[in-house]
Amino acid sequence: MATTLEIGLALLVLAALFGAYRVIRAVKPFIVNAVVGLVVILLAQALGADVAVTPLALLIVAVGGLPGAILVVLLAMLGIAFAPAVLLPLGVV
Repeated sequence: MATTLEIGLALLVLAALFGAYRVIRAVKPFIVNAVVGLVVILLAQALGADVAVTPLALLIVAVGGLPGAILVVLLAMLGIAFAPAVLLPLGVV
């Protein structure tokens, strides 16, 4: 016979599983958009565009999807944002 504690823990686990399912279902489109956008940015880099992959760029791509990725690539190509940093050799100021 199941005790009250066991029934309570079983309900708690079911509630946690249901909550995790809802979170994963809500986040899935952003993950798909981020992967597609990252592929677009890597393709642009392979074609010669210098685009820095930063957390902000990934956030824009995750929320905006393909149009967000195109915006990030265009801004990088115009030199407005998301351009890779230039590293200077040591001793050069």
